[in-house]
Amino acid sequence: MLAVAEPEQLPVPQARAGKPEAWDALFRRYQLPLYVYAFELVHNEQASLDIVQETFIAAARHIGGLREDDKFGSWLFGSAHQKVFQFWRKHSGKEVLFDEVPESPDDFEDSPDDLLIRREQEAEFMNLLNQLPLPQRSVLLLHFVEDFSLAEIARITETQLGTVKSRLHYAKRALRKLLEQNER
Repeated sequence: MLAVAEPEQLPVPQARAGKPEAWDALFRRYQLPLYVYAFELVHNEQASLDIVQETFIAAARHIGGLREDDKFGSWLFGSAHQKVFQFWRKHSGKEVLFDEVPESPDDFEDSPDDLLIRREQEAEFMNLLNQLPLPQRSVLLLHFVEDFSLAEIARITETQLGTVKSRLHYAKRALRKLLEQNER
């Protein structure tokens, strides 16, 4: 008989009670996914780190308003999502310094040629992804990278489910068109 994996038990009630070790556990669980999400949207290492920090500060202040503990992840990403859009509003029209994509531990397992090819493909894909409007790019990342359901993305982005479906549809279509144009 196959064992069914238990859903992840997060120490949200303990964090709400102000237990530092609970906040440490939540930070360890979510810091990297939040950073990756922010970095893929703002392309700035320091801004991404600031967004993660600001997201956790806001979470600590407002955790009392979280009604369903099992929705902590999407609630936290919703806060990060808002901070990303605040960053973009603040910096629209200004030059933003783009950082290099950090090395991943998997990079050391490949041969240098495979690594170079993969890096080129990743850079090419990210260049295409960056051509999409921010709301479409955000939905793609939340769905395919962070593995959130469409309903969770609607909560995170504070939009209707139909809007999320539409953005995802148009984002996939636009990305497909960009890929086809790039292959010519």
